[in-house]
Amino acid sequence: MGFLYEVAKSVVYAVMKLVGLTPKTIEIEPGTIMKIWIPKQSIIKIDGKQVYIPPKKPVVLMVQCFAMNGIFVWLAQIVFLTWNYSVYVPDLLFFGGSTTNRTERSVSFQAEFLAKGMEILKVEKVNLVGLSYGGIVGFEMAKLYPNLVHSLVVTAAVDELTMPVSQLSLKQVSMLSWQDLLVPQTIEGFKRMMAIGAHKLPWIPGFIYDGIFETEFNNRKERCELLEALVIPEKEANTHTNYLQKIHMLWGEEDKIFTLEFAKTMKMRLGVNTTLEYVKNAGHLLPLEKPITYNRLLKRFLASTNEITATNM
Repeated sequence: MGFLYEVAKSVVYAVMKLVGLTPKTIEIEPGTIMKIWIPKQSIIKIDGKQVYIPPKKPVVLMVQCFAMNGIFVWLAQIVFLTWNYSVYVPDLLFFGGSTTNRTERSVSFQAEFLAKGMEILKVEKVNLVGLSYGGIVGFEMAKLYPNLVHSLVVTAAVDELTMPVSQLSLKQVSMLSWQDLLVPQTIEGFKRMMAIGAHKLPWIPGFIYDGIFETEFNNRKERCELLEALVIPEKEANTHTNYLQKIHMLWGEEDKIFTLEFAKTMKMRLGVNTTLEYVKNAGHLLPLEKPITYNRLLKRFLASTNEITATNM
């Protein structure tokens, strides 16, 4: 099983390189490193040293959920977008190869981590696309770094996970804690997580489940701490954040965790710069379940905010 998964992972890596992305490890600060896939064209050599240069095309920064690492979550979207956009796919802290020796676990720390990474890579403006936890980090990044985040696309994410929202969401999927759902201890727990996240997930070979569970669910202690820091008391929530960016919510109509009705309520609260589209017969993991439909809606929004015409698409 392990051999077959490694072969599958090698194929994914080959696809990434075929569409022009290359993996890099960058030091954000001493003790903190980021693993990220970036466009090959954003690197040049000067006097034998690699130097990062500003990308020439609009940047799409794709931020993962808790289920798996970035390129596995966003594979279908990466392939679809690279012709018109410079696509950057980082691993958040404690996912993949991104780590830190600092003790912070807050969403704002993840946002700071991404912002510093973009600065090092000479990226001045991003269209951030976030799924679930990645969307929550995206909201925080849009709030803290408005000059960096040009637009925001979120799926299955809240701007802040308050205690009441957390309790209701967990009750809807019959789970006691986010740790039980998102940091599974067994392969059966991992499959349950994927089943809850999907309305009808496409068939996945057993060796893929086994390989992801065995190799991608490390740093369990730190991930549990991330989830503990994610939930905030209602009295600490900032319910009047005025986001400067255009925000597009792409939702699965059958999302069991953050329902479509909840998404509609959040859209009303976020105001006139926020739009909402939903896809039928899809759940929390919309980009994985309905990649063709999701890609079409995503690319239409990105084109509208980056002045890319339909003929270029």
